[in-house]
Amino acid sequence: MSREGKRKGKEAILMPPRVAGNGLLDRRAFLTGIAKAAGVVTVAGLSSDILATAQAIETPSPAVPPWMKVPGKPFRGYGSPSKYEDQVKRTIFQPYKELAPGAGASMTPLHQLHGTITPSGLHFERHHNGVPDIDPSQHQLLIHGLVKRPLMFSVEALHRYPTMSRVYFLECSGNSFPNAAAEPPQMSCGAIHGLVSCSEWTGVPAALLLEEAGIDPKGKWVIAEAADAAAMNRSIPLEKMLDDAMIALYQNGEHLRPEQGYPVRLLLPGWEGNASVKWLRRLEVTEGPAYSREETSKYTDLMPDGKARQFTFVMGVKSVITHPSAGLHMQGPGFYEISGLAWSGSGRITRVEVSADSGKSWAEAALQEPVLSKSLVRFRIPWEWNGGPALLQSRAADDKGHVQGTRALWTAQYSTGNVYHYNAIQTWRVSPEGEITNVYL
Repeated sequence: MSREGKRKGKEAILMPPRVAGNGLLDRRAFLTGIAKAAGVVTVAGLSSDILATAQAIETPSPAVPPWMKVPGKPFRGYGSPSKYEDQVKRTIFQPYKELAPGAGASMTPLHQLHGTITPSGLHFERHHNGVPDIDPSQHQLLIHGLVKRPLMFSVEALHRYPTMSRVYFLECSGNSFPNAAAEPPQMSCGAIHGLVSCSEWTGVPAALLLEEAGIDPKGKWVIAEAADAAAMNRSIPLEKMLDDAMIALYQNGEHLRPEQGYPVRLLLPGWEGNASVKWLRRLEVTEGPAYSREETSKYTDLMPDGKARQFTFVMGVKSVITHPSAGLHMQGPGFYEISGLAWSGSGRITRVEVSADSGKSWAEAALQEPVLSKSLVRFRIPWEWNGGPALLQSRAADDKGHVQGTRALWTAQYSTGNVYHYNAIQTWRVSPEGEITNVYL
């Protein structure tokens, strides 16, 4: 056999099978070795000849870098990122900067992160009148209303109760609102979809405190109120409060940060972030909802018939490709790993499919374990980019049978101008030059 024939035969053995159009490969290709043939060592299922990402050198360089010649910096009481990573920051949105600098949001830079847990300092923020400076020794949580005995808890007292730790995503119901615009915004993935983050939360089950107060049979709702200058409040069905609601005290192992509700916040897994009231000061058990500002003029879904749908708490099934995505740039043709995040407020993600040809064909991505309920899940699939145009998409499904839909399907459900609960399929266009842009299909 000729040398060329041997080379082609070797690549046929080593090349992972293509499972969808425009270069998508089997999801297991980067997870297990495929072959070790003809003396060629495979790395993550692909030969080094095929990957060709490392720089080959004749002899190792004898040069010693300058940081090896001097002692390093001493200890610090609290760590911080490397100065070389100072570009990894949240995108800040302040629509009323001059009049109300504390109103707005900051988005997690999803395209600059990996894994599923969001660093506490990069967790998205949404404030209505700034971040209060609360002295925990002076803060108290009141439970009252339709209860047998009203109770007042100091922060110190809350820390004496049994706690639990759970990993949950938190998503603002206005997440991805830029894509509700008539024209696709040319912003980074994080600037469009970054009002979602995921943390390990630790706190006291809300049911434990409510049951201690003793709930009147007439009680069906709970009004949760914040201690910020906006007196943020939301109406929560009692059923949710007695299910998986948490009075959170810690985030990612440390006390809540001020922008995340220090010293105590409400956490409602899978529900729109606005209902997980921060800086929690009061839980009032009532017969019905309060119909406050945040559940009448705001945080309602505008319908085609002119009505506004209220109390659409659960966040829909959703996914987004974060690598590659807008805000990044391709480094030439070759092998890449397409990676992203998927989540559902209804439960656990069971499947994520990826397309590189605008939805003409789909391939199932690998889900990174553990796949937890109401948590972000990382999905991955290998891709051979041939340098031509590509349209990348992902769609997720959950264990309740919900499947992420198209933008056309989402817009048909609502009136023009609705910006809440956007969970349509995202499309990234990759140009032959490697530029990545946001497009609508």
